[in-house]
Amino acid sequence: MFNNVGTVDRIIRLLLATAFAYFGLIIYSGSALGIGLTIAAAVLAITALAGSCMLYGLLGINTRNPQQN
Repeated sequence: MFNNVGTVDRIIRLLLATAFAYFGLIIYSGSALGIGLTIAAAVLAITALAGSCMLYGLLGINTRNPQQN
């Protein structure tokens, strides 16, 4: 799988995933909004940890620095 998510993008995704998980699991638990936020948090965390985003691949976006391994 081609890595197309840069370091800054990964950090932002992890921060957003943390916030979404908090709101989804604590603040809005048991509601449709809470479930949606929890799913969004999981997707953001997985793409941040994997370093690859399928939507970026479809749109031709690459935030990764060419010198990064």
